[in-house]
Amino acid sequence: MDFNFSDDQEQLRDAVRKWVTKGYAFDRRRAIASAGGFSHEAYTEIAELGLCGLSIPEAHGGLGMGPIESMVVMEELGRGLVLEPIAHTLLAGAVLSVWAPETVKATWLPKIASGEARVVLAHQERAARYRLDICDAKAIENSNNTEGAKGWSLTANKSIVPAGDLADAFLVPAMLRGQHALFLVERQASGVRTRGYRTQDGSRAAEVQLDNADATLITLDGLAALEHAVDIGIAAACAEAVGVMDTTLAITVDYMNQRKQFGVVISSFQALRHRVADMKMQLELARSMSYYASLKLNAPADERRAAMARAKYQLGQSMRFVGQQAVQLHGGNGVTDEYMVSHCFKKLTQLEMTFGDSLHQLCEVSTRMQDTAGVFA
Repeated sequence: MDFNFSDDQEQLRDAVRKWVTKGYAFDRRRAIASAGGFSHEAYTEIAELGLCGLSIPEAHGGLGMGPIESMVVMEELGRGLVLEPIAHTLLAGAVLSVWAPETVKATWLPKIASGEARVVLAHQERAARYRLDICDAKAIENSNNTEGAKGWSLTANKSIVPAGDLADAFLVPAMLRGQHALFLVERQASGVRTRGYRTQDGSRAAEVQLDNADATLITLDGLAALEHAVDIGIAAACAEAVGVMDTTLAITVDYMNQRKQFGVVISSFQALRHRVADMKMQLELARSMSYYASLKLNAPADERRAAMARAKYQLGQSMRFVGQQAVQLHGGNGVTDEYMVSHCFKKLTQLEMTFGDSLHQLCEVSTRMQDTAGVFA
């Protein structure tokens, strides 16, 4: 299998890396985190690079690119610990492109691609514990339903919605006549309330409460659409984590080449060199599984779901190891807010829990094993 990137993919990588290096330096990130965890200006700059329309068809104003290009972008954004929820922008564009009716596509996809509208997935509920088949949100059909445009009302409480109090709309799963359906709810609709807050890594999230809020139906096959959305999110989180770990390792090596103990740099100590080598091995294993996740995004649903669980489990193990070793090798500096490695550690910790933590993914891997798994006839 050829794992080399095309010239277009490398040019995309270079463009994003240049913006991260010059336009999203650590000082700017800290300022954004301190100001609330989201920057409209930074999001606009990302949109001007065309990244918001990466997974949206050209017919609707996007670039019409695929999972590999999304992986390249998320890896580079991860290097800069970018706070803005671009993964959800890619997710929303891809899901609406596949599952939404044409009227919804025509209304929302061009605005998402241009950066004019921010649409995020609002699916987490307190009792679900990462399970997608558990949903307390309820949808009912309005009596004034005309052509299905806004003929539905949703009642729900969704948690940890990325930049939820600043989003323009949400993709919300809800139960309709005993089955899962997926809806789009505008934040300005009546019955929508949000409460924003900063998360552990400095980004922004919100609790979203819907009380008979007007909604637009995306699809009645809501569970399949939600699984597709979460799998896109998992692949994006895996790629982003690789970028964060790349930065974490580079910072750690640089620190070890400068920090002296007993009159010599600590990078000369064999035991510490072995720990860095183990970090590198975990990083490369994570990178391979990130490639695997992105390559499996277009596979049949059962195969795709199993692949995402395997990839996310391994990424969780690698993130925990790389983050913890980096903090240990930095000593006290590793936990100071002024030093970037502490932010890397917090970002990796949060990514490990995004779209299902390692324990949940291990359960998914086990559940999806074939009867003959590990047995050779």
